[in-house]
Amino acid sequence: MTVDRRTVLRSTAGLAALTAATGVTAACGDGGGASARNQPGTGPSATGSAPAAPATTPAPASPSPPQLPPLSPDTPVEVVNGPRDRPQVALTFHGQGDPALALALLTAAEQHGARLTVLVVGSWLDQQPQMARRILDGGHELGNHTQNHRDISRMPVAQARAEVQQCADRLLRLTGSIGRWFRPSAAQYATPMVREQARLAGYEHCLSYDVDPRDYTDPGAEVVQRRVLKAAISGSVVALHMGHRGTVEAMPRILDGLAEAGLSAVTASQLCA
Repeated sequence: MTVDRRTVLRSTAGLAALTAATGVTAACGDGGGASARNQPGTGPSATGSAPAAPATTPAPASPSPPQLPPLSPDTPVEVVNGPRDRPQVALTFHGQGDPALALALLTAAEQHGARLTVLVVGSWLDQQPQMARRILDGGHELGNHTQNHRDISRMPVAQARAEVQQCADRLLRLTGSIGRWFRPSAAQYATPMVREQARLAGYEHCLSYDVDPRDYTDPGAEVVQRRVLKAAISGSVVALHMGHRGTVEAMPRILDGLAEAGLSAVTASQLCA
């Protein structure tokens, strides 16, 4: 169900109050314009002169595609982790769920100077189209996580291709780009069939991960934080989910812990540049 702006603002305010009460603070190698109204004097004159040409509504401007850094020439087709010799990690997110939680998570990351990679589900963008620009405007990166988030590895070829292409079409319409990364749904790694369908849709690289704190099971913020900080090392790609309150509440502490370990959170493209 589409959530209007007033609902998002009310939900975000509520979440801010909750996180304040619970102590949550914001803190690859390898690997258009509106139609013109008629103005007085634009109709036929008393002297019989020809009427003025009708005003036309300008076509809406196409969105400007985001600027991405070039990848290292040896970036593999499927990225599991980035270079281990640079103190960087990529926090990647399944893009779906309550937009108020998504906004709170983005804000927490930005207040820490972190940049995220969001692999969006196309059906979520159908309901929350404003989130595409919000993610990019915060300095983050967008990628494709299929249209409906079903088990793409078990689909017939034509259905798998449609799952990739439909999400790509939505990204292109909303942002001017299909994004750089494709992540298969319901799987850590892309099968050869899935990689081929992603390639045909314009994705040269699939994005896997080497750290999975299983935050989608809702184990609580402290558990999510502990699992991420225990496993993440230089070059790690961490798989997280936007639509879970525990993940949002854990984010400031995860970012603080990464900073204490000398690690910065960058986009997947920055990690593999």
